[in-house]
Amino acid sequence: MLSKTLASVLRATCAGVVVAALAACSSTPKPKPAELPANPATLGVSQAWSLKLPAVTFPLHTAVTGDTVTVAGTDGTVVAIDARQGRELWRVQVGAPLSAGVGSDGQMAAVVTRDNELVAITGGKVLWKERLAAETFTPPLVAGRRVFVQTADRTTAAFDGQTGRRLWQQSRAGADALVLRRPGVLLPFGDTLVTGIGARLVGMNPANGISRWEVPVASPRGTNDVERLVDLTGTVSRVGDSICARAYYAAVGCVDAQRGVLMWTQASVGSVGVSGDDTMVYGVDNSGTVVAWRRADGQRAWSMDRLRLRNLTAPLAVGSTLVVGEDTGTVHFLSRQDGAVLNRLVPDGSAVETAPVVAADTVVVVTRNGGVFGYRPN
Repeated sequence: MLSKTLASVLRATCAGVVVAALAACSSTPKPKPAELPANPATLGVSQAWSLKLPAVTFPLHTAVTGDTVTVAGTDGTVVAIDARQGRELWRVQVGAPLSAGVGSDGQMAAVVTRDNELVAITGGKVLWKERLAAETFTPPLVAGRRVFVQTADRTTAAFDGQTGRRLWQQSRAGADALVLRRPGVLLPFGDTLVTGIGARLVGMNPANGISRWEVPVASPRGTNDVERLVDLTGTVSRVGDSICARAYYAAVGCVDAQRGVLMWTQASVGSVGVSGDDTMVYGVDNSGTVVAWRRADGQRAWSMDRLRLRNLTAPLAVGSTLVVGEDTGTVHFLSRQDGAVLNRLVPDGSAVETAPVVAADTVVVVTRNGGVFGYRPN
């Protein structure tokens, strides 16, 4: 176990963890990446539209439902956008800075404030607020006229979408002492609620929270709580019955969610989520290497290290390309065949804060300065 002194030092110096940080957080200066070569610009990309939010400095999840994209600024501003034209559908201020969001089913949106309030929004108006017992960094899931949340103490709860009444709550006894200050996994799969609890992908009955199956994507290792921290984190890739996810600094793996069994897992030291298609799963490790694994068996298909030592977002697989953001403010368009660089652009010069998404054939990028940009590859 960590001593109180060490825990407090780690808590003060690394922002990635609620109680403590990974041993990977250190004072050793990180080597600088090589200069980027000239932009090949072999793929045409045009900016279709842009909008402005307040600054985005929390772990934003950009919600996509049909042609609608819902985003939020740290100050509590939530905005729904028609991705076809970049037209603002509604904008609301929930009254407090945010720690998690956005979740949306296209009719209702939900966020969580730093005051631990779950806030439901309909038609650009706050419908209800409900106090949570712990911090939340995972965006709420809005599905089946309910709002599901997972708090940092690994408690999963369901609320009635219209009234905010708590329907059920399930806590995990004996859970790991430390959790990430990062978005976890929460998504629907048919009539099953799928969430991440530690290194396990868990399928729950959405009516009562009872587990139907649990599958470990990685195995905790190490001699202390920091080294054993392997929460599932970031974006996931679902194609049919296959759900693929990242275990923080440990592995990438795929689960057959229909049968509740592990398909494969591969060691991968990374901290952002994954994307994929029906044949491949794509991810970025902590060295800046972009990797493609075969979805069927987890064998590595290719890797690309031209962005080595750069801090990258999770990739977005769209069309024939992968789209990856960077903390320098650059957006890279790569080939899905081998990772070759096709184009790059800089939206507003500030860091790309969250994984790009696609809606209405438009790649949507959100920056730290609050820029929301829609791009269309030609």
